[in-house]
Amino acid sequence: MDYENVAGGTLKFKGGGSISKKKKKKTDASKVKAALDSESPTAKPVKLIEKTAAELKFEEVQKKRQEEKVHKQAMKSHKEKVAELNRKLEEMTEHYDIPKVGPG
Repeated sequence: MDYENVAGGTLKFKGGGSISKKKKKKTDASKVKAALDSESPTAKPVKLIEKTAAELKFEEVQKKRQEEKVHKQAMKSHKEKVAELNRKLEEMTEHYDIPKVGPG
């Protein structure tokens, strides 16, 4: 056989030290969860981030626009949707057309 002289068993590293797996660091989310779970007075309180007036106004306007868009789509009948799609398709240039270059 060709494989008779092959040594079996696990690989051994120089120095004879054993391999130890690295411990994973705790993420911020797990730290916050641990702080919330432990009700000891030594845990730091979690600070909630308040949104500014501009951020609140922005979200309000975004919601309003989304609602108007949904309402506008809901008002269309199937026939109108198909007609609009056909109109868009006709306005598009056909990307697979071979452009005419040069004379003739």
